[in-house]
Amino acid sequence: MKFLMSTVAWSCFALVAATPAFAAAAAAASEGPVASATLAEVVVTATKTETNLQTTPIAISVVGAAQMADRHMESLINLSDGAIPSLRIATCEARQSALTVGIRGIVPFDANQTARDQGVGVYIDGVYLGRQQGLNAALFDVERIEVLRGPQGTLFGRNTEGGALSIVTKAPTGVFGGRITAGVGNFGAYNTELHQDFQEFAHIAVKVDALIQHQGPTIKNPANGQAGWNQYDRKGGRISALFTPTDAFSALVSADYAKDDNTPFFSQLVSYNPYGKRVRTLAELLTGPAGAPAGTINPLAPLVQVHTDRQTVSDIGTVQQPSVDETGGLSAVLKYTVSPDLELRSITAARAVGTNQWDNSGIESRNVFAPNANFGRYSLSDLYQRQFSQEFQVVGRYGDAFSYVAGLYYFKEHVKESAASPITNQWNADGTAFTIRSSYGTSTAGATTAGWEYGKRFIIRASQADAESYAAYGQGTYTPASIPALHLTAGGRFTKDTRNGTLYIVNGKATNFNFAYSKSRFDPLVTVSYDAAENVSLYAKYSTGYRAGGANDRSATFQAFDAEEVKAYEVGAKMELLDRRLRINLAAYAMDRDKSQIDFDAVDTTPGSPTQGAHTEETRNSPGTSKIKGFEAEITAKPMEGMTVGLSYAYTDVKIPAAPFPFTGNADVPQGTPFPVNVVYTPPNAASAYIDYEMPVGELTLRSHLDANYADAQYAFQSEFADVSPTGKLVKNVAVKTDSSFIVNASLALANINMGASGGASATLALWCRNLFDESHIYRISAANRGTIGDYANFNPPRTYGVELRVKY
Repeated sequence: MKFLMSTVAWSCFALVAATPAFAAAAAAASEGPVASATLAEVVVTATKTETNLQTTPIAISVVGAAQMADRHMESLINLSDGAIPSLRIATCEARQSALTVGIRGIVPFDANQTARDQGVGVYIDGVYLGRQQGLNAALFDVERIEVLRGPQGTLFGRNTEGGALSIVTKAPTGVFGGRITAGVGNFGAYNTELHQDFQEFAHIAVKVDALIQHQGPTIKNPANGQAGWNQYDRKGGRISALFTPTDAFSALVSADYAKDDNTPFFSQLVSYNPYGKRVRTLAELLTGPAGAPAGTINPLAPLVQVHTDRQTVSDIGTVQQPSVDETGGLSAVLKYTVSPDLELRSITAARAVGTNQWDNSGIESRNVFAPNANFGRYSLSDLYQRQFSQEFQVVGRYGDAFSYVAGLYYFKEHVKESAASPITNQWNADGTAFTIRSSYGTSTAGATTAGWEYGKRFIIRASQADAESYAAYGQGTYTPASIPALHLTAGGRFTKDTRNGTLYIVNGKATNFNFAYSKSRFDPLVTVSYDAAENVSLYAKYSTGYRAGGANDRSATFQAFDAEEVKAYEVGAKMELLDRRLRINLAAYAMDRDKSQIDFDAVDTTPGSPTQGAHTEETRNSPGTSKIKGFEAEITAKPMEGMTVGLSYAYTDVKIPAAPFPFTGNADVPQGTPFPVNVVYTPPNAASAYIDYEMPVGELTLRSHLDANYADAQYAFQSEFADVSPTGKLVKNVAVKTDSSFIVNASLALANINMGASGGASATLALWCRNLFDESHIYRISAANRGTIGDYANFNPPRTYGVELRVKY
C-alpha cells in the first residue's frame, strides 16, 4: 500500500509538470491558434460591500474554493506552508488546538490566554472570533478566504493592527442540489463531506453542511494505548436558513458546531550540551546535589537520543491523550434594501469555545535526567470562552460621486482557564528504564506528586477575564465629477475597550491578583487612489490599528499592559494588462508600532524542584518604536487557454527596540535592564508560485496543479535566556532561528465524469499530495533549556497524499 501511494504521489507530480507540454503539442496540431482566455474577476468584501479586487485600494490576497481543493486545504493550519507569503500561521507552542496568525511582522508570541489578543483579526461571515483556541476547526464549505494586509482599524476595529483574515462561506441557494466528497490517504487518513441545498419553500432556503476529517499520528508513541503526535479527528456540522419574503429583505440564520480531537506536534531534542559544559557522572548524580553546579550539566539518559531529522517514533513512551476542542455558535444576518442606493444590515452572533488541552510532546526534549527522578511535563489546560457581538451597518451611495459605509459595533466576552503540569514518568537509578506514574498521583500538594485526572491535579494557575468593546465608525469615498479617475477615501472609528480579570491561583496557592484596563481611541484612514489608465489603479494610504491591552495570565501578578498601536503608510499599484491576461498587484509599506507587547518566558526544568514544570511568563510594553517595512508583489497570468500561473513575494524587515527585563533575583540581568527582542514567525523573504492547467480529454477535463512555497529562516520566540554565565544566571537572549523551508504541493484531477443520473450529476476524481518531496524543516525551535539539556524543536508535517472523489448533483 505504501509503495502504491508513493507511486501515485510521484505520478501526480510528473503529470502536473507534463500537461502543459501535452497541451502545447495539441495546440500546434490544431487548426489555427488557441484563443487566450482572460483572468476571471475576483470579488471581495473588504470594504463591507462587494467590489472588484483590482479597484479596491487595499492590499488583499484571496484563496478561493478551487485553490483550497487543489491544495487539499482542510483547515487554516494548511496555510502554514506559505501560500500567502505575508500571512504566517503556526501552532501556539506545538499545539494544533490554537493557532498563531500574523501578517506583515505583526505576530503575537502567546495570545493563548484569557486576557490578551492577537494582532490579526479572524472573521467568519463578518463575525469576529475572539480567541486563538478553535481557529484550527474544520472549515464549512468556504467560498473564499480574504487576507487583508495592513491595519484595518477603521472598518474592522480592534485587534487588526496587522490585518484581517476574513472567511466567507457559501449561503443557501434555494435550488435542490449538493456535493458529496469522500477520500482516503496515508497515515490512516480519511475524510468525507456533505453539502446539501434544499429547494426553497415558503420563501425559505435551507442548507446543511457536515464533515469528518481524520489523520493518524505521524510520530508514534511507544506506550500502549496512548495517542501519538500530530493526529487529528475533526467532526462538525452547520445548518443555514435564508428567508427572503420580499426582494428587499433577507434574513440568514446559521448554527454550527465542530469538535476536534488532536495531539500536538512532537518536540524533539535537536542538540545536547551546546555550551560544552562538563558532563556529570552517574556517581556524582547519586551522591551530589540535585541541581547541576555551575559549569556542569547532567548526562542524557541512555534511552534518549539527539535527533536532527524529523522523528517517526518517540524514544520514550508516555501518557498522551488527544486535546478536545469544541466550537459553535449562532448568527443572524439581516439585510433590508431601503432603495437602490441604501441598505441597512444587522449582524448578531453568539459563539463559544471550549478547549481541554493535553500536551506531553516534550517528553524527551525538555526533561533533565537525574536518578529516580520524575520527568515528563504534561501541560494541561481547560479554557472556556463565550462571546456575543452585534453590528449595525448602513451602506449607501449618492449617485456616482459618493459611496459610504457606517456602523455601530458591540462585543463582549468572558473567558476562564485553569492549568496544571503534572509529571507523568519516573526514571530508574541509571536511566536505562522508566515507569509511568499513576494518573491519580500520590498527593495533590505539588506538581511532582499530583496526577492528571480531574480532581487530582495541582493547579499551577487559574484566571478569568471579561472584555467589552463599543465602537462607531464611518468611511466614505468621493469621486469628483471633474476628475472621475480620482477617488478620495476618508474614515474613522471610535472605540471604547474595557477589560478586567482575576488571577486567583498561582502555583497551587489562592491569590487575588486583579487588573482593570480601560481605554478609548480613534483610528483614522485616508486613501487617495487614481485610475492612471484603463485597468491600472494607483493608491496611497494612511491607516492605523491596535492590539488591545490586557494582562498575561502566566505571570505571577497579572500585571496589566497597554495596547500596542500601529501607524501605517502604504503605496500600491493594481494593474491588469495584455487584455486582462496579466494581473500585477504591488504594495510597499512602512509602519511605526509603539508600545509593542513583549513576552519573557521561563520554565523550571530542574529535577526535584518544588516548581518543576512551572511556566512563568511576563509581558511588558517596549518603550521605543518598532520599525516595520516591506514590499509585496502578486502576479497572475494566463499565458494560454486553460493555463494559469501565479507568483507572490513578500519582503519584511522588522526592528524592535529592547524591552525592560521583568524578572527579579538575577545578578547578571537586573530587573528593568533593556533586553533584546526578536520578531517571531516573520521571514525576511518569502515567496509562493503555482501553475494550474486544464485540458479536455474526450468529454472529460483533466486538471493539474503544482505549487511551491519558500520562506527564509525566522525566530520562533521573542526573548529567551539560558544559564550561560559563570554564576549560572541568565545573561542574554539566546533565541535561535528555525530552518528555511521549501514546500511543494500537487494535485491531479479528472473532472466532469458523467454519473448517469437524470439530474445531471457529475464527479471529479482527484489525487493530491502535500509536501510532495517530503521536505523536512524546523518551524519552531527553543534555546531556553540549552544550559540544562539542549535545544528542542518542532518539525513540519511529513509528506501526505491520497485520493478523493467529489460528486456534484
